[in-house]
Amino acid sequence: MKLIEKIADLREEIKRFKREGKIIGFVPTMGYFHEGHLSLMDIARKRSDVLVVSIFVNPIQFGPNEDYNRYPRDLKRDLKLAEERGVDIVFHPDNREMYQENFQTYVNVEKLTKGMCGKYRPGHFRGVTTVVAKLFNIVQPDIAVFGQKDVQQAIVIKRMVGDLNFPVEIVVGPVIREHDGLAMSSRNTYLNDEERKQAPMIYKALKVAREKVKMGNRDAAKLKEIIESTIATAPLARIEYVEIVDDENLEPVSEVKPGTLAAVAVWFGKTRLIDNIYLMER
Repeated sequence: MKLIEKIADLREEIKRFKREGKIIGFVPTMGYFHEGHLSLMDIARKRSDVLVVSIFVNPIQFGPNEDYNRYPRDLKRDLKLAEERGVDIVFHPDNREMYQENFQTYVNVEKLTKGMCGKYRPGHFRGVTTVVAKLFNIVQPDIAVFGQKDVQQAIVIKRMVGDLNFPVEIVVGPVIREHDGLAMSSRNTYLNDEERKQAPMIYKALKVAREKVKMGNRDAAKLKEIIESTIATAPLARIEYVEIVDDENLEPVSEVKPGTLAAVAVWFGKTRLIDNIYLMER
């Protein structure tokens, strides 16, 4: 496994692989790996000849009062885990390498970024789509794998790829959960003991709603109330949003149908957690 920090060096490696006709798989990350990240690497590894993983805590997707400076980082540990998973190249640029002085070009997906996390984190998705577009230009992957936990991000990236004609297949891997159902996230490390104890109520609430759908309840407003009231039984939970949306346009629906997602953002203390579940698969 190679660790590469410079764009020019990575491009030379990619050119060589392309000349050899290799399929390039790519998993973009902000590091501090958990099983969720590693599961995406497994998916990409099976579908590619060369697997590239990026580790870059992207400053332009964080708001001024968000956790950029305290976002967990452990490069040594990440490199060990990546090598164990069969990664060929870890791309680990610094901010100056990714954003030259006076950087002023951004990629913005419009409608899909207005609701859900986009409503509460203005500018976040512009930062995400810009860095992913840059990474796609640098890595030139054939396949890129994203996680279902960040479902809005995955849908936004799919739209960007389609709209801008990137020759990249986007694959979405399932949510990977802790033994008690909490969606794995690097930010889970911020939770104190009592917050961590209560946080699985998020997934419990989503499962309750899905069971109601299986029993015939299709009313999105009622299901939203069920999710909110279930999460509220965790005393430390502060709901930011609960949305029931279509998985193509992320528009709220009044009635559950195939392709309907329930998505939530919940604060426990200073930690913001997101999760989602299909209420009805396509």
